[in-house]
Amino acid sequence: MDEFETVLWENDATGLAALVRSGEIAPTELVDAAIGRAQATSHDINAIAETLFDRARQAARTVDRSLPFAGVPFAIKDLAMGIAGVPMHSGSRAPVFVPDANSTLVDRQIAAGLIPIATSTTPEYGLRLVTESARFGITRNPWNTDHVTGGSSGGAAALVAAGVVPMAHASDGGGSIRVPAACCGLVGLKTSRGRTPVGPLFSETWFGFVVEHAVTRSVRDSALLLDLTHGPDGTAPYAARGPKGSFAAAAARDPGRLTIGVYRASPLGLGISAETMQALDTAVALAREGGHAVTEIDLPMIDRAFMSDFARTVASSIAGLMRLEAVRNGRPILRDVERATRVLARFGEVMSAGELYAGLERLHAASRALIGHTAPYDAVLMPVIAHPPVPVGGMDAKGVDETVENVLDRLRLTRLLSLDPIFSQLMDKSLWFTHWPAIQNVTGQPAIAMPVHLTAAGLPIGIQAAGRPGDEETLLSFAAQMEKLSGWTTRRAPLRRPV
Repeated sequence: MDEFETVLWENDATGLAALVRSGEIAPTELVDAAIGRAQATSHDINAIAETLFDRARQAARTVDRSLPFAGVPFAIKDLAMGIAGVPMHSGSRAPVFVPDANSTLVDRQIAAGLIPIATSTTPEYGLRLVTESARFGITRNPWNTDHVTGGSSGGAAALVAAGVVPMAHASDGGGSIRVPAACCGLVGLKTSRGRTPVGPLFSETWFGFVVEHAVTRSVRDSALLLDLTHGPDGTAPYAARGPKGSFAAAAARDPGRLTIGVYRASPLGLGISAETMQALDTAVALAREGGHAVTEIDLPMIDRAFMSDFARTVASSIAGLMRLEAVRNGRPILRDVERATRVLARFGEVMSAGELYAGLERLHAASRALIGHTAPYDAVLMPVIAHPPVPVGGMDAKGVDETVENVLDRLRLTRLLSLDPIFSQLMDKSLWFTHWPAIQNVTGQPAIAMPVHLTAAGLPIGIQAAGRPGDEETLLSFAAQMEKLSGWTTRRAPLRRPV
């Protein structure tokens, strides 16, 4: 087992599949190694919602070894993506949902040869940017288990960073792919709106803000997986424009000389750590080393009002979800969910339809302005997280914030959130760790988190590059060059290194 665990730990998914095709390792050996490592690291990282070990072993015995990712262990996030017969918790103590069929994306992942060994943890309904929930507890960072993985795809990122699987499904509605990637030293591609399918459980989520893809060890893995899974399903209300070629080919070619913008400001006007600025400077230096023209820019259309409209839109989406869950379960479920979720849902209920529509129109107008403003740039570098990964529990409501949440919850004074000072206080409490990722969820642009930096304490800080709408190809080519220049694929979290 040690030999196969080492192979699993050392290689990305593309490399593992090549070993399977050449006959150097069998899918059953890879899957057994992944299950063994999942069990060995379970207490350390707490990243699994449901185990699929028996299913995985059966699939490994019959998988077609000629498939692009034949026999490669994988994980599916416990949110929105259905696996037939597997309980979906959505990170919540609310009643589980058991799908009777796979989601389209899951079918495509399995058709590529991937073998799911588990579902990965997420905060309740993906609402927090750390993966801590009353249902599953704390998911911990393999680089330092006293620190967070980020969220909401934190379980996926922990499993990849710990070497359990080489890549894992993830989703992103306000940074939920990029934040865990930035915290765990991984590549995290947030795709263009409509690039990958979200159905059939949903046609869109959070008014189209949410996209589905993966966290990976390497850029080439992210690119090849996107080649194998992109394209709308029958329920999609829109689709991203088609690529000019394959994403894998884009990741394999030199990007040429690009024009790169750099955005340093906080759209919330909140503090940014020196470590984050150092990470951004590292990314800028790598871009210049790659021969690109780098220009400092501002994004005047992105401010606190933009972020407030985003947060209010999410609140209305959660209110709607709670209504749908009440219908499915035949009773209200607000008593089952966490306090912060309950407060957010209640605020979504007191917003008028007119307020929601006006906010969405403002977001769309800002998106058009941003896309026009950044059109001269092939990519724009900006932070993902404002601080290094914080200690676990570091984003829990405390002091005044906790008191406000308790009062709003117990006395059902959610209408007080209509007062800007109170809403702003709760928004800052939720987003002080990560100020930027929601921008691309609103605009629909692709963005890729790149693991360019380690702090002196040995904690990762990733930086993102945002691209033009529908242009993942340029981002993947640029990120692959950054990967080569920085050598980040040789970095591994120190947790339980195989001997």
